[in-house]
Amino acid sequence: QVQLAESGGGLVQAGESRRLSCTASGGMFEAYAMGWFRQPPGKERELVAAISRSGIGTFYRDSVKGRFTISRDNAKNIVTLQMNSLKSEDTAVYYCVADRDIETIRRQPDSTTWGHGTQVTVSS
Repeated sequence: QVQLAESGGGLVQAGESRRLSCTASGGMFEAYAMGWFRQPPGKERELVAAISRSGIGTFYRDSVKGRFTISRDNAKNIVTLQMNSLKSEDTAVYYCVADRDIETIRRQPDSTTWGHGTQVTVSS
């Protein structure tokens, strides 16, 4: 079973950029599609972006398209989320996830592996 550890969260000003990283251990990283969820204060968690096992396929929620980029390095077992032009509504706890493919990640089944999360706060 893969374990996930996020890093890179913190306090940023609106309009600035932040990069989140997720390091996987204990499993075959290339066997998993990866994703980033977030949970804003008082709201439901939502899928932000996901990337296929090969890195060719990606998914983004509409509100982050053109601002966020997900990528992965299968040699280093790392998936990153580059966040540009941050807005106050991007404030949330961001979670790294792993599962068999993007469509499964979108369904959020019990099989999905979750990291512990990292807080991103965007001040305006």
